Amino acid sequence: MKFSKMQGAGNDFLLFDGVKNKYENYSEMARKLCDRRYGVGGDGIMIAEESQIADIKMTYYNSDGSKGEMCGNGIRCFSKFVYEEGIVKKNKIIIETGDGIKEARLTISGEKVDLVTINMGKARLSSKEIPILTEKENVINEIISINGEQLKYSGVLIGVPHAIVISEDLDNVDVNGIGKIMEKNSLFPKGINVNFIQVLEKDRIKIKTWERGAGRTFACGTGSCSGVYIANLLNLVDKEVWVETEGGLLKIELQKDEIFMTGGAETTFKGEVIWE
Repeated sequence: MKFSKMQGAGNDFLLFDGVKNKYENYSEMARKLCDRRYGVGGDGIMIAEESQIADIKMTYYNSDGSKGEMCGNGIRCFSKFVYEEGIVKKNKIIIETGDGIKEARLTISGEKVDLVTINMGKARLSSKEIPILTEKENVINEIISINGEQLKYSGVLIGVPHAIVISEDLDNVDVNGIGKIMEKNSLFPKGINVNFIQVLEKDRIKIKTWERGAGRTFACGTGSCSGVYIANLLNLVDKEVWVETEGGLLKIELQKDEIFMTGGAETTFKGEVIWE
């Protein structure tokens, strides 16, 4: 099977044309191919498949083989992939995901996609929807104890479940240590992405992320949207914010009750998988 290796803000993925070619076990494929020593390496895989309700369907698997509902940086790569491979030749693409329908708007130069803006839809704060096991309707600035440390966090569902922890000194946060434990805390029955943010200006934040099913990544698109949404809810930032991820810049805009994410995507190389 042919694939494209792509990255968006440092999040890297393997993309496959599942319209032409199908594979029986994508979970197994993700585990094998995403291994950075014995495979190609990646944070996850995406498969373009036929859709009955949209232009195309994006199926996503994390590097550990678990299926993900959505991936923010991934869907930008996916949009570029399906356009440049001729699977969907439109500058506005309607995409079916595990989190519902998403709209991608492409900025194109010649036959290449330079930027992609995704309408990420609405944020959901309901503890039942995220889900978080609590009697409270939502979780904003609540305390969680990790390794004896008391942390304030807020919960939100944007594509996938997210916990937002605001820090005044992001460089001294144990992202891996806290993230690994918090991801699988019993409060979060479906696991959770853990995002640590630092507000730099009203229009700029920094973020570091531990992703559910993938571990530490250079960036998380849905996490960046979640960080801006919660920071705005707490009156810390404006409605248009630049996000400094560890892998690049993203622009997040809050418009009425919808969230828009803009960023680039890059094809790093192409290859072919031959199973022995």
